[in-house]
Amino acid sequence: MIRKATPEDAAGIAEIYNYYVENTNITFETEPVPETEMRSRILSISEKYPYPVYEEAGRILGYSYASAWKRRDAYRHTVETTVYVDRFSHGKGIGALLMNTLIDELKKTPAHALIACIAMPNPQSIKLHEKFGFRQVSGFNEVGYKFGRWIDVGDWQLLLP
Repeated sequence: MIRKATPEDAAGIAEIYNYYVENTNITFETEPVPETEMRSRILSISEKYPYPVYEEAGRILGYSYASAWKRRDAYRHTVETTVYVDRFSHGKGIGALLMNTLIDELKKTPAHALIACIAMPNPQSIKLHEKFGFRQVSGFNEVGYKFGRWIDVGDWQLLLP
């Protein structure tokens, strides 16, 4: 079931996210996010942007959200998209369901340009975004440093009608 995130989802969302923090270069955060901080993020983001979660049998298996891409006023119609799926739930279509919900919700807002910043390599994320019409618009070499190595980032963009 997909529904709007609530502060009570903080533990489940933190559990999913912290796996990626501690074990992958998908996020550039390097320290696990405490449940209290995740609760604060959920509250702050969901005040203005969609924040759907995928729940099954009372457990959060994935989440997505939009957030401000940049702080300058002229960017107010551009948002960054984020999708995370529990590491044991890949290949079940959860990411696609969340992305579809997120895009549908964003179509009801003033959002026009959606940006997905993807740490490279990440073929699963690229495939997911391109399935929904995102196209690569930029690439940056060695802009992140994690686990003793440099990481490239690419930006994928989707323009809403």
